[in-house]
Amino acid sequence: MLELEKIDKSWTLFLDRDGVINHEKHREYVLDYLQFQFYDGVKEALKGLSGIFGRLIIVTNQRGVEKALMTEQALLDIHRDMLAEIRAAGGDIDAIFYCTSLDDDHPNRKPQTGMARLAKESYPDIDFSRSVMIGNNLSDMQFGKNAGMFTVFVKTTLPDLPLPDPLIDLACSGLPDFAAQVVSLHK
Repeated sequence: MLELEKIDKSWTLFLDRDGVINHEKHREYVLDYLQFQFYDGVKEALKGLSGIFGRLIIVTNQRGVEKALMTEQALLDIHRDMLAEIRAAGGDIDAIFYCTSLDDDHPNRKPQTGMARLAKESYPDIDFSRSVMIGNNLSDMQFGKNAGMFTVFVKTTLPDLPLPDPLIDLACSGLPDFAAQVVSLHK
């Protein structure tokens, strides 16, 4: 059971990108920063969460690159501009890991745990039993469970998903809702 009051700087927050931080384009891809739109309150939420969690890491599947809809450099440019806005608002993201593979079984594609392992290689102090994965799809929840994390489902793109679900430890309307709950317990 996820006890929000126990979260401290020894914890890591893993976040999906599309559908959690920014509006997801249904059956399409965010191909450049002009199409990237933060959800209301997300930058402020990330600021608050940066003060509580020791690390914030984005893990995102990005098939648009392998589909040749965008270049890897375009993806990196989106991430650069996104990080600049988050930092300007007082938040911090430690790293972004992404998987561009079209292969559903690729070890780095969620729900496989490759991106979690890459994060642990970069930050050996990560303890998955003190980590939370926030996502808007069941594949994000499965990724979190496969890696031994707690899971938080945000209802941004699947508001009618039947709950409870064994993959979901906590459900929230969005990232700002989760942040509000955590920050209120750490004042």
